[in-house]
This record gives sequence, structure tokens and C-alpha cells, in this order.
Amino acid sequence: MRSGYSALQIGLHWAIAVLIVAAWLTHEGMGQALRARVESGATGITGNTPHVWLGGAVFALVLVRIIVRVARGAPAPLPGPEWRRLAVRLGHGLLYLLMAVVPALGAAAWYLGAATGELHELAGNTLMIVALGHAIAAIAHQAFLRDGTMARMFRSGP
Repeated sequence: MRSGYSALQIGLHWAIAVLIVAAWLTHEGMGQALRARVESGATGITGNTPHVWLGGAVFALVLVRIIVRVARGAPAPLPGPEWRRLAVRLGHGLLYLLMAVVPALGAAAWYLGAATGELHELAGNTLMIVALGHAIAAIAHQAFLRDGTMARMFRSGP
């Protein structure tokens, strides 16, 4: 196990976080944009909105992030009770799942005309809630436990 994340992993973490927030902030009006796309018969990237481009970037970077994580690994969990280690594993697993599924559902609706738009929106809101919980937990680690959790996402380690 590594003692820290690589600079690439840290960069991907923050880039994906910013892109997810930007995608969420630009989702308003996507139902209308999708209906207009279907009615016009547009295909491919014709008529892509900023939300669609941001979602595609999230999906691509998440795939890279998964490959890098498999290849490089992740730091060992910090010492703590087993329930906290389990919560960390489940929380990170849920984040990775949602980061991949949300843009995939959006792409299925946008590019394939699949009826996944509402599920995409629900999963996107769920992703934002889980990500907020992740951020709150990181801040709590920094402010109360002072165990160095947040430092691992700001400086690379071996």
C-alpha cells in the first residue's frame, strides 16, 4: 500500500470535483434541450450543451481515475475503528459508482434517446448529496480528528 496519492490522482480528484459541480450547476433546462434535440432529429454532438460536455469530461476522467487507481493503488486507511473503515470503503465505492453511472445515464438519454433522463437527474442529485457528505467528513477529519486525511488530497506521497 502507498502512503499517499500521486499528483495525478490528486489532480484527477479535484478536476472531477469541479466538473461535477459545474455539470450540476448547468443542468437546468436539460429536459427542454433533450426534447428539442429529439424533435429536431439531431445526432452525434450536434446541439451539445455545456452540461453535456461537462458530463462527458467527468465520465472520461473518471475512467482514467479508475485505471490509475487500479494501477497505482491507494494509501492504506488511517487507523480508526472498523465502522469508520467500512464507512470509508462504502462511501468511496458509492462515489465511484455514481461518478460513472450518472454521466452514462445522461449519455444514454442524450445520444441514444433512452428513457433515462429522470433517473440521471435523481442519480445526479444523489451524487451531489454523497459528495457533500464526503466533503463534510473530510472537513470533520481535519477540524476534529486532525488525522491528516485532507493532507493526502493536497500533497502527493510515495
